[in-house]
Amino acid sequence: MTHDHVRRSQAWFGAAGRSGMIYRSWMRNQGFGPEVFDGRPVIGIASTWSELAPCNAHLNRVAEAVKRGVWQAGGFPLEFPVMATGETLIRPTAMFYRNLLALQAEELIRANPLDGVVLLSGCDKTTPGLLMGAASVDLPAVMVTGGPMLSGKFRGQDVGSGTHVWKFEEDLKAGRMTQAEVFEAEGCMARSNGHCMTMGTASTMACVAEALGMQLPGSATWPAVDMRRFEVAQEAGRRIVAMVDEDLRPSAIMTRAAFENAIRANAAIGGSTNAIIHLMAIAGRLGVELSLDDFDELARPVPTVVDLMPSGRFLMEDFCYAGGLPVVLRDLAEAGLLDGDALTVTGRSIGANVATAQCWNREVIRPMSEPLQPAGSGTAVLRGNLAPGGAVVKQSAASPGLLRHTGRAVVFDTPEAYHEVCDDPDLDIAADDVIVVRGAGPRGYPGMPEVANVPIPTRLLRAGVTDMVRICDGRMSGTGYGTVVLHVAPESAVGGPLAFVRTGDSVTLDVAARTLTLDVDDDELSRRREAWKPPSPSHESGYGWLYTQHVLQADRGADFDFLVGSRGDGVPRESH
Repeated sequence: MTHDHVRRSQAWFGAAGRSGMIYRSWMRNQGFGPEVFDGRPVIGIASTWSELAPCNAHLNRVAEAVKRGVWQAGGFPLEFPVMATGETLIRPTAMFYRNLLALQAEELIRANPLDGVVLLSGCDKTTPGLLMGAASVDLPAVMVTGGPMLSGKFRGQDVGSGTHVWKFEEDLKAGRMTQAEVFEAEGCMARSNGHCMTMGTASTMACVAEALGMQLPGSATWPAVDMRRFEVAQEAGRRIVAMVDEDLRPSAIMTRAAFENAIRANAAIGGSTNAIIHLMAIAGRLGVELSLDDFDELARPVPTVVDLMPSGRFLMEDFCYAGGLPVVLRDLAEAGLLDGDALTVTGRSIGANVATAQCWNREVIRPMSEPLQPAGSGTAVLRGNLAPGGAVVKQSAASPGLLRHTGRAVVFDTPEAYHEVCDDPDLDIAADDVIVVRGAGPRGYPGMPEVANVPIPTRLLRAGVTDMVRICDGRMSGTGYGTVVLHVAPESAVGGPLAFVRTGDSVTLDVAARTLTLDVDDDELSRRREAWKPPSPSHESGYGWLYTQHVLQADRGADFDFLVGSRGDGVPRESH
């Protein structure tokens, strides 16, 4: 594509007669002169800025940096809001709204006079939601994530957002901290703009976006308040204008090779299990074949080399200053574990992007020969009569002694049912029991919340128990830890086998064998299935009804069935 090509935006701004007058004149009430309608690329800046999404509350300033870059490169930038799904406040869970964000972003990009788009995200679901929407329109797009918070500091020690929430909760329950100390710690944990600075889902998805080739090299890790975050945003503004000229679209970047790179990068950084669901959903928009088993097979030869909470010791600032994701990608490439030819938003291959990356701290980014966790200890995909559609467990966050375990099931129909009794000193539960929490899947909750790593019962915590096997059809925060089996599919609400487990049943977890087994014979399971009645619908109308009617299971990315695939950038019919 050349500069004199008639751009998509000219169907609006280059129109003759009354229509053109309407499109141009109403834009001019913002003070734009007539020269901006001369055929230059019109660049949308899709921003998930919101004060209700604390991790994204600085994105309005990031947008200003993007605009500078667009103007510098001869484009015309126009910022617009898309739904912010902040994990920290929104109920029932941000995942409930990820698909709505993706739908809104897709329709706004397609419906407006845009030639390319810069995607501004931060908190967990905003990154995959925007990538899903952009993939379905397939206009040139580049992602700019908002960056992590500065490292938390509490009484001389580094504390990690999310990860230390679970630790402080346990310390409070066990009597090791007072409520006043917890209040003090809260302010020390979140001390700047930005998303979680642990390797939670927000940091994971920022790195995944970079590994997919959709974010500029090195930009996943700059802290939110570091001026280099704004420099890279300005660079993204310049780059998207060139991408429009090159007609470089997401479908050319997010190929099967890119997804394989992202899966291996996720294993190397000790990334969140949530990346599995989000990558499955993004791949579904692009028609890229990706299965749950790919995550196990592709990750098996990859060691965890980044020493970050919750699996390790350090935080995102340390990872950034050590060299960031480009070092990890270069190390993977040198080990033959990265497809270096995969194209990126730079217009160059990912191998070329990271060829000169240097590590400045091998304590934070370990050498492949001296990893934090050996190859094969990443996220494992389990199957068996309890999870015929698959389930996952993050081995690096689990207790090694529990990765092969048989125990008595103690079953709760909802997360709330467990929380009602977990503090009861007379609760009939032992350390070697298996806590089963159901009713937390995509349809059942609805929205598949991050509740699977329910706290250890208070009585056992006070007795010194630090971990138990927990099984759930929900998710776990990327900042969480423990021996927790997640994403059990099919979920209980649709009649998956999890619905038929009873307290007292024996359950066997064998991660090495990749199995999750309910030790009940097939005839008994059939009887329980026949007697089972589905739960009453959670919603009779509204978005909740739409969600529960159309959400896919976890092993397919929990997208809506009617949003799978790409619908292109076709210009809507004019209305004037």
